[in-house]
Amino acid sequence: MLEDKDHDFTPISRLGEFGLIDRVTKGFRQNHPSLIKGVGDDAAVYSVNQDEVHVVSTDMLVEGVHFDLSYVPLQHLGYKSVVVNLSDIYAMNAEPFGITVSLAMSSRFTVEAVEAFYEGVRLACENYGVDLLGGDTSSSRGGLIVSITAVGRGKRNEIAYRNGAKENDLVVVSGDLGSAFAGLQVLEREKSVFMKNPEVQPDLSGMDYVVGRQLRPEAKREIVRKLKQMGIKPTSMIDISDGLGSELMHICNQSLVGATIYETKLMIDPVTVQVGERFEISPLSMALNGGEDYELLFTVPLEAYDKMKDWSEVSIIGHISDRANGVNVVTASGSILEVNSLGFNHFRDGNS
Repeated sequence: MLEDKDHDFTPISRLGEFGLIDRVTKGFRQNHPSLIKGVGDDAAVYSVNQDEVHVVSTDMLVEGVHFDLSYVPLQHLGYKSVVVNLSDIYAMNAEPFGITVSLAMSSRFTVEAVEAFYEGVRLACENYGVDLLGGDTSSSRGGLIVSITAVGRGKRNEIAYRNGAKENDLVVVSGDLGSAFAGLQVLEREKSVFMKNPEVQPDLSGMDYVVGRQLRPEAKREIVRKLKQMGIKPTSMIDISDGLGSELMHICNQSLVGATIYETKLMIDPVTVQVGERFEISPLSMALNGGEDYELLFTVPLEAYDKMKDWSEVSIIGHISDRANGVNVVTASGSILEVNSLGFNHFRDGNS
C-alpha cells in the first residue's frame, strides 16, 4: 500500500537516496562467503580466486529525472548511459569488461530511435573495450527508462573502497569540476528560449566544452591506469556523480575522518566560470554541488606527494584530518565553510 491516511508514513524525500538505501537494506544478511563488499560502495566486490575479484555495479536513468530528450540526442544518451556505469567500476580501481542493457519505453519510440540509442552503446563499448552481455526490454506507460549493469575485474589487493581514508592522506581529484553542471544550465536556458519562441535557433557558441561534458562524459580510465603505473594505490576512491561535496562526505563518513580542501586548488574551466557569472552561481558552488562530472576523487598516502605533484591531470586539493574537525573548504578569501552538501537528491520534494 503506497498511502494509508491512518498512519504517519515517512516521505522518501526526508531520507534521500542514500538514507533510503541504508534503511531498506539493513536487514539483509550475507549468504555467500565469496562476497567481499555488498551495498555501500561504487560497486559490489566478490572473490573469484585468491588473487582476483569481480566487481558489479548497476545504475538507472529515468527520462524527466536524469535526462531530457528535448535536447539530449539518443545516441549521446546511449553512450552516456554506459559511461556512467563504467565510471563506478573505475572508481573501485578495477577494469570493466562487460555490461547488460535494459530498456523500458513507451509506444512513442520507434525502432530507429532504439537503434540510435544502441549506436551510442556500441561506441562506448568499443571505446572502453567492454562487451555487451545481454539485457532486457519492456514497455513503459511513461517515457524512457534505462538500466545498465557493469561488471569488471581487479586484483584483490588493488581494489579501492570508500572507507580507507586515513588522517594526513592527500585528497586528490582528476580533471576539472562543475563543467557538466554548467553545460546543463546552458541547455536548459536554450530549451526555455525555444519553448517561448520555437523560431529562435539555439545559441551554443563558445559552449562546446561544457555542453559536451554534460551530453557525452567520459570515464577516467587513464587515471586508474596511471596510478597503477606509478605504483600508487588509493586509500579510498569514489567517482563524482553527485558533486564534489557529496562524494567527499561519503568518503569521510565511511572512513570516519574529516577533511579540509581548498577552493584555490580546484580546477575549474574558464567557460564554467563564465557560465556561473551568467547564471549568478559561484564556481565553488558548481564544483561542490553540480555533479555529473564523473571525475575521480581519491585519497593517497602523504608519501605519494613527490610522485603526484607534477601530474597535470590531477589536483591535490586538500588533506584528511581527524573526524572531530569535520569536512571543510577554505575559500579563496580565507573563510572556512562546512561542507554539508547532499549533491543531487533523486527524491527531493517534487522529484519523487
